[in-house]
Amino acid sequence: MPIRFTETIFSGVTIIEPQVFRDNRGLFWETFHLGKYAEAGIDRAFVQDNHSHSSRDTVRGLHYQIKHAQGKLVYVVIGEIFDVAVDIRRGSPTFGKWLGLILSEENKKQLYIPEGFAHGFCVLSETADIMYKCTDFYFPEDEGGILWADPELGIDWPVKNPIISEKDLRNPTLKDVPLDRLPSYQGQRP
Repeated sequence: MPIRFTETIFSGVTIIEPQVFRDNRGLFWETFHLGKYAEAGIDRAFVQDNHSHSSRDTVRGLHYQIKHAQGKLVYVVIGEIFDVAVDIRRGSPTFGKWLGLILSEENKKQLYIPEGFAHGFCVLSETADIMYKCTDFYFPEDEGGILWADPELGIDWPVKNPIISEKDLRNPTLKDVPLDRLPSYQGQRP
């Protein structure tokens, strides 16, 4: 099957199913190809790659940056996660809505989350190694966050006993974030 790009309910948020070549030696797949991704509308320049290793029931997020917004291309090389994107663009018709998707070493799916969305995930396997490419650098002083368990978002996290950092536990609910600390909706594509 050739690489497949599927748009979601959010303009710009794309599910990618890459072409995977398997044989008796193992497998090979392109995790990114500038030309193919650009043809599908993912034409942002990636400037930083991140690797997260986490144990079962870890919840990370919901994170975003304010002035240095990051688009992210997320995939799993070991294990399985429930990956979440939340539209936090003030004025967006889908503001406060979320999308969740299983990403795993088995399904090889990727999720492209453009600027203007908060991102988080929880680990469903014993451990998981998550890779993500970013369209801007990480600036700790520019970081924003939304409470992972914000009741108004109603994210259906598939975890019973989450392991969460102290920092993420202090994140406000979306309604409590000052509007000047949220991105604005710029039309069809962020």
